[in-house]
Amino acid sequence: MTDPQDMAGPRPTIGVTMGDPCGIGAEIIVRALGQRDLRRRARFVIFGFSEQFAYVADSLEINLGVFRDHHEAIRRYSHDLVVLDYDEFSLPAVLPRGPSAMSGRASMAFCNGAIEAARAGLIDAMVTAPISKRSWQMGRFKYPGHTELLAKKCHVRNVAMMFVAPQLKVALATIHHSLFSVRDLLSIGRVFNPIELADRALRDWFGLDEPRIGVAGLNPHAGEDGQFGDEEDRIIAPAILMANEAGIHAEGPFPADTVFIKAIDGQFDCVVAMYHDQGLIPIKLLAWRDAVNVTLGLPIIRTSPDHGTAFDIAGKKKADPSSMIAAINLAIDLANKRAATPQQPG
Repeated sequence: MTDPQDMAGPRPTIGVTMGDPCGIGAEIIVRALGQRDLRRRARFVIFGFSEQFAYVADSLEINLGVFRDHHEAIRRYSHDLVVLDYDEFSLPAVLPRGPSAMSGRASMAFCNGAIEAARAGLIDAMVTAPISKRSWQMGRFKYPGHTELLAKKCHVRNVAMMFVAPQLKVALATIHHSLFSVRDLLSIGRVFNPIELADRALRDWFGLDEPRIGVAGLNPHAGEDGQFGDEEDRIIAPAILMANEAGIHAEGPFPADTVFIKAIDGQFDCVVAMYHDQGLIPIKLLAWRDAVNVTLGLPIIRTSPDHGTAFDIAGKKKADPSSMIAAINLAIDLANKRAATPQQPG
């Protein structure tokens, strides 16, 4: 008998990439889809190795009814769960417990397949399991991470990483760069971009009519009136002024050691941080199980768990699927939101 919840309306199709085959991607996907309430919300297409997916499901004693197909035959499916196999890759009997060229090439193929499917409308959103940046380098790919790959493949220049947790949302002005290089990379446009994208996302995706955005400074004490650096006066403050002139409620720059407290207390709906760890440390401290990475500025929806490949526990049945579950739920919410929003004439 059909469950009444399954009849509530059309369900979106969520594409999920398996990530680095030597990491915990397969395990967290299987564990997440083992949740019946989650499976009821959407249909799922997995981009990865069907043999590995089946092995992990069996080892975890999670029974998932799966339709298998080859990735080149992808189409819109009526099945609840499809695994698209990439059998052109040779999967070793014993997987290496660390980065490898094989896993880099495979995880890149999974990502490219999902991006193409999303752009073609064959899936309504994509969720990416963790990849190894070192594996991509070993596979001779130049991208430092998913965000840069997505921007290139979707032909967009202005993208930003937003991290969404129950207590806090954070967007980044710079992403995968050394701390030494951040100072030279910052520009007025580079700070304005995540402010604008975050404002748009908070309005369109999270239903806020008047989002409030707090902007962190780069230097200790936000520069202390130029005593510890001039980036706040020379770059960040003009970007905030530009945002204000565009009708965006942005304030700052604030010292990074206080702005996140203000956001948690409800003064801001999102914080724009200047560099990776400045924004990620408070997110992971508050909600490492529930945080989700969302790429802003794309024509497609992409979310991911806010953690890495965890090579050290891969294959040991210890992986926590909480962040993957949160990433899938958010992808479903955003896909439903987009489907319910009237499309503007182009």
